[in-house]
Amino acid sequence: MTEKREMLDVTVQRGVAGSIRHERFDVPARDSQTVLDVVTWIQQMSDPTLSYRFACRVGMCGSCAMMVNGVPRWTCRTHVRRVTQDGRLEIAPLRNLPVIKDLVADMDPFFDKWVAAEARHHPSAGRGDEFDPVTPENPQRAEADLGIECINCGICYAACDTVAGNADYLGPAALQRAWTLLNDRRDADRPGILAAVSGKGGCHNCHSMGSCAQYCPNELNPMRAIAGLKRETVRAAWRGKRDA
Repeated sequence: MTEKREMLDVTVQRGVAGSIRHERFDVPARDSQTVLDVVTWIQQMSDPTLSYRFACRVGMCGSCAMMVNGVPRWTCRTHVRRVTQDGRLEIAPLRNLPVIKDLVADMDPFFDKWVAAEARHHPSAGRGDEFDPVTPENPQRAEADLGIECINCGICYAACDTVAGNADYLGPAALQRAWTLLNDRRDADRPGILAAVSGKGGCHNCHSMGSCAQYCPNELNPMRAIAGLKRETVRAAWRGKRDA
């Protein structure tokens, strides 16, 4: 007598904005199976029109992030048995972002906010100048190092309820990057960064709920960085008043 194979009951969001539907698939359960394995099986074995995004498959690029049973996750490093609920999975694109098609979210708003937060390096030296050594024991360098492992997956952005309720909010990743640069002595525009993150949609909009830190797959703490920006923007404002 043939043993019955264990199956997963998987619901996947399909379609484009304005025409969203949900489709159900029976997917064979396997040992050490990841959520990305499940999505790949559906695309290869059941419906080749399913659209999704991935690249490295080893937790380095961040491009495979999706909502899994309502939680933003790295699908390539999330094992099915850790997240299934009675053998069921619900998979959708990252929330707080426009949907391109099926499981593919449009990341443009996420990266546009990095630019708005001045979360990009402002050079303080040219190619011909002497290299400024990085000293790990420097307190500012140590603070900057806490955020440099961000892989731009967008999980913190999808997890953030402030982003969900405030379209202007810059979001945890952009603000964390701004804090990293603020603590890097090689960056030449500290005033510009502080102005960008203290304005509309800036760091003072954060409600300190902590979802960004809770769900970051690299165990970073954007909330700590945002708290640092709040302190520095207030200090800058007081210095401005004293100098006026």
